[in-house]
Amino acid sequence: MADIPAQLVKKLRDTTGAGMMDCKRALEEAEGDPEKAAEVLRKRGITKAEKKMGRTASEGLVASYIHTGGRIGVLVEVNCETDFVAKGEQFQQLVRDIAMQIAASPNVEYVAVSDIPVEVVDQERAIEMEREDLATKPAAMREKIATGRAEKLLKERALLEQAFVKDQSITVEELIKQKMSTIGENIRVRRFSRFVLGEGIVKNKEED
Repeated sequence: MADIPAQLVKKLRDTTGAGMMDCKRALEEAEGDPEKAAEVLRKRGITKAEKKMGRTASEGLVASYIHTGGRIGVLVEVNCETDFVAKGEQFQQLVRDIAMQIAASPNVEYVAVSDIPVEVVDQERAIEMEREDLATKPAAMREKIATGRAEKLLKERALLEQAFVKDQSITVEELIKQKMSTIGENIRVRRFSRFVLGEGIVKNKEED
């Protein structure tokens, strides 16, 4: 994978209006070629989607998904801009796919990394700072490595960062942006709950 300079990522973002992470992924895929990266973004519908992200999305669906065997259940609210789109098959299929994704992602607790509380972020970074393999490294290097590790762990807890279960080549965020481009409205996952049968129940020893 190509080592992509931050300046190149910023330039592509300024040119296309796409998000920083989308630009970085596109440049990595294009091996650092800005023109090819811009084409990658266009094919994925990301540049069109970015223009819609500031618009209010107050319609949508609350949907449920029960995993085979009834041991895992999900409730998710996904918003769009109009009731017309909410009733459409494309949007409803997207909501079903997102609910299925949540059911298949036991580590996911938040919609986006930005939703994770500051105290949780600080705690993860502090834990990584105390790792034995970093003890002998200079403070600045230790901070950089610990921050990188913490960011990776936090992404594992964010729904939008997950590889889509039906197509591992894109993330859930990229899937949503593709649908935004196709449907023509802002779409966002607002909240979700994941239920696991028996989770948190402590059995008495006599019952074993």
